[in-house]
Amino acid sequence: MKPNMGNTDRYIRIALAALVAVLYFTNVISGTVAIVLGVLAIVFLLTSLVSFCPLYTVLGMRTNKEPEA
Repeated sequence: MKPNMGNTDRYIRIALAALVAVLYFTNVISGTVAIVLGVLAIVFLLTSLVSFCPLYTVLGMRTNKEPEA
């Protein structure tokens, strides 16, 4: 797995995951919406931690500015 996510992309994903957590814990979202957004937030966090997004590979995208080895 070669990193394919840039820092800006990672920070945005972390911020969105944090936003979902705040919305959930303040009871703004609940039910099915909370579950779907919670799963998406977990995926965002995991992909941010490893700097790799499998969907980017499928779509041939990269937000990482470092040259490929």
